[in-house]
Amino acid sequence: MHRLTQATSLLTGRELILLAACVVITIAFASVSPVFATPENAATIMRNSVELLLIGLGMTLLLAMGGIDVSIGVVMGLSAIAVGRALGANLDPALAAAIGPLTGALLGLVTAAVVVLGRIPAIVGTLGLLGVYRTAIFVVLGGQWLSGLPTGLTEMLGTSLVGVPLSFWVIALAYLAVWLALRRTPFGLHLLAIGNSEEKARLAGISVTKVRFAAFLISGMLAGLAATFYVATYRNVEMTTGSTLALDAIAAVVLGGTSILGGRCSLIGTVLGVMLLRILQNGLLLIGVPSLWQTVVTGGLLIAVLSFEALAGRLSFAKLGWASR
Repeated sequence: MHRLTQATSLLTGRELILLAACVVITIAFASVSPVFATPENAATIMRNSVELLLIGLGMTLLLAMGGIDVSIGVVMGLSAIAVGRALGANLDPALAAAIGPLTGALLGLVTAAVVVLGRIPAIVGTLGLLGVYRTAIFVVLGGQWLSGLPTGLTEMLGTSLVGVPLSFWVIALAYLAVWLALRRTPFGLHLLAIGNSEEKARLAGISVTKVRFAAFLISGMLAGLAATFYVATYRNVEMTTGSTLALDAIAAVVLGGTSILGGRCSLIGTVLGVMLLRILQNGLLLIGVPSLWQTVVTGGLLIAVLSFEALAGRLSFAKLGWASR
């Protein structure tokens, strides 16, 4: 129980370190690039964080459960195509907006069926689906972009409430809902219990299949919601849409303190991990580092964090062994 409480705590040392890192990196880039510290660039960083914040939220649930979905970025791409097609057919913008989450939820159920019912390890099953979904995107788009989409969805989702963009309120509500689910509902406790030990969770009477299906469904729905905002902002869909988001999401979530082995998560950590990545990527671009190296930086951060945690785990084990003698 202590571990479950710790997993959903609102403030940890890890989060404070991430916050400090964001501040230090911001100061460093601002001293090198005069453009970095402008309000316009800050707005760009926030805009570029919307999709990753939503996909990262779903990835947090999956990793906390001991799962993963490396196809989630392409799920967003397929959902974006569905939204784009709906707009191109002059569907009402409100209905087109709903198509994104619905498509993502359906694809999430497909992923759950492959991984949960097929009893395939999540990393293997979603890697296979990644190839399938990429091919589907190419076939559906026919090698061409969807571009010049109607502006109705852009106008609807580009509004502000009390001076704050609508995307902020949607993301805040999504995080609040997941936080409440983790803290106040059996679903949250069961999800983390499965992440700690699936076998023990089954013995405790937890419906592992239902919880895992729900987690993949929610993750897919959040990816679909991200697709809706993506289409509203850019009004086009390309064949590579979302292709790097899975790596970014995994890196941000792990940076934020969620265990890649399951049983521990931090929603505030995920937000800070996303912001750290986007600040780094934006700053590197402004100082002239080619965008190709953004993936290298993301992968390097992920490897560094996992290596540190593995080392810390071995040290803890050594101390435990020494104490037991």
